[in-house]
Amino acid sequence: MYTEVDRQFMSQALAQAQNALYLSNPNPRVGCIIVKDGVVIGRGHTQRVGGPHAEVQALADVKVNGFDAAGSTIYVTLEPCNHTGRTPPCVDALIAAKPALVIVAMSDPNPLVGGKGLERLKAAGIDVRCGLLESEAQALNQGFISRMTRGLPWVRMKIAASLDGKTALPNGQSQWITSSLARADGHHWRAQACAILTGVGTVKEDDPSLNVRDVETQRQPWRIIVDSKLETPLNAKVLSNSKGSGVILVCASLDSQESQDKAKAFKALGVEVIAMANANGKVDLPKLFLYLAKERHMNEIHVEAGFKLNGSLLREDCVDELLLYYAPLFMGEGIGMANISPLTNLDQRQDWQIIDQTLFGSDLCLRLKKK
Repeated sequence: MYTEVDRQFMSQALAQAQNALYLSNPNPRVGCIIVKDGVVIGRGHTQRVGGPHAEVQALADVKVNGFDAAGSTIYVTLEPCNHTGRTPPCVDALIAAKPALVIVAMSDPNPLVGGKGLERLKAAGIDVRCGLLESEAQALNQGFISRMTRGLPWVRMKIAASLDGKTALPNGQSQWITSSLARADGHHWRAQACAILTGVGTVKEDDPSLNVRDVETQRQPWRIIVDSKLETPLNAKVLSNSKGSGVILVCASLDSQESQDKAKAFKALGVEVIAMANANGKVDLPKLFLYLAKERHMNEIHVEAGFKLNGSLLREDCVDELLLYYAPLFMGEGIGMANISPLTNLDQRQDWQIIDQTLFGSDLCLRLKKK
């Protein structure tokens, strides 16, 4: 069904989608290439929320370049939308452009689209094909796919550790275990997330800013602090909105007068405070992620937390992917990666699969997904 030339042009469309990596949340990252007589006449990628989608931007680029899209072949990495959201349906713009062929990498997991965009194009007499470089397109949008199919964001946990699995000295000192190159890669993952999540222990111990600094981005992720008792210091760096992102504090309860008074102080700083408790009086982590997907439309959550919260997230099966940065050193006694209860049987273990391994200077980064 597809030629080598088709693959080359779809690869260019995927490269366009990469341009939306730090930009398009909560919309999917989509790229579009328009080709006529073997020449690329238009390029586009998804813009910030409320801005044009990839197809519309590519069609506008065609006009700027002085061409006509009629009779062209359009390569797009995600099925064009057929519904009105913040912008009009992309299928309308494509139909009006009168291409001869539209090749799509993957169908849209959004139930509002789910094949309907392809059907509209076919009904208009356009030749439509779907499935070229599908896995590559899916890899760009794991979070969007997760939110649409599971009702959950894709949760990625980042840990920097020594070879013997220590993330800090016994006194809590952890800056810095890994190199600047490894830390810059960590900011790449921060930048593409909808939110960065940490625990109150990390805030009190390290006073992090939890924003993106080492890569260029037009959008800062939200910052989320899991803080059962609202113990976050009011002068903590993470509460500053100077980088333009919002902050959400998640506590267990707001039933007491003390907790309500604390919440008022945080709200005066522009910080949102929400409460959701489990049966143990702690923050209900699975419920939190359901909320972030359904109510806040978040696709990817990047976790940079400490020993206790890491353990809770892993025990409650909230983590989809691990980013483990290993520095070539031993620390001996210290704080480990996650507070995991001792196993009595190996059948109780969590199995993970290494999907990528990369050196950043002398540090090794392993990416793992659940088996």
